[in-house]
Amino acid sequence: MRPLTMEAVLRPTPLAGEHEDWLHRLNANLMETDWSAPLRPIADKLAINAPLNLADGLVLFNHPDLHEVGAMANAVREARFGRQAFFNSNVHINQTNICVLACRFCAFRRGPKAGDAYAMSVEEYMEDLSKYAHAIDEVHSVGGLHPEWGVEHYENLFRRVSNEHPHISIKALTAVEIKHLGQRSSISTFEVLQRLSRAGLTSLPGGGAEILDDDVRAVICNGKESSDEYIQIHREAHKAGLPSNCTMLFGTIESLEQRVQHMISLRTLNNETRGFQCFVPYPFLPDDTRLPQAQLATGTEVLRTIAVSRLMLNNIPHIKAYRMNIGDHLAELGLQYGADDIDGTVQKESIMHLAGSTAPLNHDRAKLARLINDAGCTPVQRNTTYTAFEPYTPPPVQERRSLPMATL
Repeated sequence: MRPLTMEAVLRPTPLAGEHEDWLHRLNANLMETDWSAPLRPIADKLAINAPLNLADGLVLFNHPDLHEVGAMANAVREARFGRQAFFNSNVHINQTNICVLACRFCAFRRGPKAGDAYAMSVEEYMEDLSKYAHAIDEVHSVGGLHPEWGVEHYENLFRRVSNEHPHISIKALTAVEIKHLGQRSSISTFEVLQRLSRAGLTSLPGGGAEILDDDVRAVICNGKESSDEYIQIHREAHKAGLPSNCTMLFGTIESLEQRVQHMISLRTLNNETRGFQCFVPYPFLPDDTRLPQAQLATGTEVLRTIAVSRLMLNNIPHIKAYRMNIGDHLAELGLQYGADDIDGTVQKESIMHLAGSTAPLNHDRAKLARLINDAGCTPVQRNTTYTAFEPYTPPPVQERRSLPMATL
């Protein structure tokens, strides 16, 4: 591809730990490879930070050489962040599995009369959090739509967390939970967000996007917020000063076109708000759920979707290989296919594991760092909002002693 003049470059704003000159680095990286004919026009767009369109996204999803798509995504990732890969020290506490909805893909939800239904009181939540508070700086909390909890419940909870553990950032509540709290408390979703922010909420995890197509949503999560409502609630969150992640659940009944359009919808909002910090694509896990027509993503499809995400989302800085969903091995490979983040230590988690995840929950910082090192990357610990970074060097692994061979 041809070198670009300074005048041709669409200058991006450095975001969340990126190299300030990442676009110039990317131009150099892309020129090192003789891309195949279908990918050359895409490389030219990437080199000037021009957004890819629906047709480009479909080319990437259908391109026969997965490794070439991955190499292009990795070129973008390395231009933005070098060999850095990010993680944090966090715990997931799912506060209730009682939910007024019954989404077909969800293995976590229970009705209030189910034998294993639970709803943690504020005291129970605080007691659980105290077990991990010394080792974390983020608590991630999402759960069901409890029929009796309004915004006051979460104001009380977040104030307790903020007062007793001021070093812990609260990343909590999906868009549909925000909508539900507004309905329960008879206030707007924007007022819910403002009140929770004042109580200590730091950011939104961005879950529940599923696929932003209402025909798909009518089948897999009928009754949840609409696609437009998901976008609007995150627009309001960003306006209220709450940054967020954004997500995509793939491998249910959606088409490739719907996946690409989902990414474009998120990118369009972020052109307006600049509030999305990380995109988290994760495949549908089928165990114990009620969606027999699901397509189920293969490992190569997971890697391709991570790579396409990196190439489509030029204004969302981070792409996460979410190990809680895809497991350590695929997450490690994902760092070579465009992802730059693997989430955190987690410690405990219910939603993904009830759906079939087998990802280990006992990772400490050293184990995560070794996973990152094994992928050829440099581990960097971050905070929740990608505003503080610290390189992390794991303690040396004790050498194994060689045992003498037995002789016969």
